[in-house]
Amino acid sequence: MQTQELETRSAGRYAYFAAQDAAVKSYAASTHYTSQQKLNAERKKLVLEMAYYGQVHINYRKKFVALKVANTNVQNRKLLTELERDFAEENVARVQTPQGIVYRIPKV
Repeated sequence: MQTQELETRSAGRYAYFAAQDAAVKSYAASTHYTSQQKLNAERKKLVLEMAYYGQVHINYRKKFVALKVANTNVQNRKLLTELERDFAEENVARVQTPQGIVYRIPKV
């Protein structure tokens, strides 16, 4: 599995509008995915929620689906190890950011 680190900046006082813009773009991009691809992303989200404490957010992009883990404290290490092994077989990239961990599921 690939692991990268990204640098991001705070949106400051425009955070609300940045969040609204991201939600609209995610919805627009989600229309280009089949119901099976959406279901696959939702299943991965549920398993990640069992592996980590906290919430996992789905964000649809043009070339991949991003699963963002907000709280990176691990709840079940064994499950996480198996999950990341499966992700490596499926070419799912793991990106470390200051806000959390993002798993990128490529669009097929």
